[in-house]
Amino acid sequence: MPFVHVAWLPKACRTPEIRKEVASAIIKAVTAVKGAEITPDKVVVRFSEAVDGFALPPGHTHENVDQPVAKK
Repeated sequence: MPFVHVAWLPKACRTPEIRKEVASAIIKAVTAVKGAEITPDKVVVRFSEAVDGFALPPGHTHENVDQPVAKK
């Protein structure tokens, strides 16, 4: 199972909506490579921002990347 870890995004991109867009683009890019034989159900994208004082956001998969961001 491919696990993609995004270690840094500029502060302007640290919103849940932008993270979902970035995760969706990563999943599409990884699964588009035919020779890799990777299906969307096997890709997980995580963002690590806890080092900047932000809580670690949830990961994204093909199952939740297209769903609206839950508002607190």
